[in-house]
Amino acid sequence: MFKRKDILPGFNLAIGYTVLYLLLIVLIPLSASFLRAADLSAGEFWRAATAPRVVASYKVTFGASLAATAVNVVFGFLTAWALARYRFPGKRLVDALVDLPFALPTAVAGITLAALYAPNGWIGRYLALWDVKVAYTPLGIVVALIFTGLPFVVRTVEPVLQELELEQEEAAASLGAGRWQVFTKVIFPTVFPALLTGATLAFARSVGEYGSVVFIAGNMPMVSEITPLLIITKLEQFDYPGANAVASVMLGISFLMLLVINLLQRWSARRLA
Repeated sequence: MFKRKDILPGFNLAIGYTVLYLLLIVLIPLSASFLRAADLSAGEFWRAATAPRVVASYKVTFGASLAATAVNVVFGFLTAWALARYRFPGKRLVDALVDLPFALPTAVAGITLAALYAPNGWIGRYLALWDVKVAYTPLGIVVALIFTGLPFVVRTVEPVLQELELEQEEAAASLGAGRWQVFTKVIFPTVFPALLTGATLAFARSVGEYGSVVFIAGNMPMVSEITPLLIITKLEQFDYPGANAVASVMLGISFLMLLVINLLQRWSARRLA
């Protein structure tokens, strides 16, 4: 019987490298954070993780991340649809600009957005006419997270739209389905797992984002202070156990939310199978 030869190294070497990589890069650093937080007693950990300022930062971080992810899901899908289905002047430029947040340093993005949306900025001065403040407010955090998270949705959904066979849409249309029915019954179920994956990546990036947010947020405690900045503040104050306690809570909440999203992905994949 013909035995297939793998191009890459065998299973044992591959799985050994994978486990070693996960241990050194992911598991050991994360476990170190939990172990350092274990220096606190249960009462001290609870007080450090649920202080009013800390809880307010949780609300700002996760609330802004969810809002930005929701926006990115809608406009990321529309952008991917335009790039995958249409030809228009400047398409290559738009396609390159989508990847700009990947290449641009986050601090540069934060400074640029703060300058644009400040009350005297190019965009902020016009928003000020309607008494809309973006820079140095929670809304500015959402804007920064939209900027950094949009490419994840676009680059995840675009390949699926490109591979989607137009014959399926034409067959549905020939059977009397309207445009909305073609979209909801043919296109969206196929794209939904990729859209959910892109949303997961965008949300994960938003929760841990620091550089692009810190310059536009204003960083006012109880108002526009994100949890990553609060962790940095505690480290600068040599409150290492407190910083690790907050980081542990962030890790736990992020893991639970990602777990729920992954379960939804599996459920949607089984439904399509």
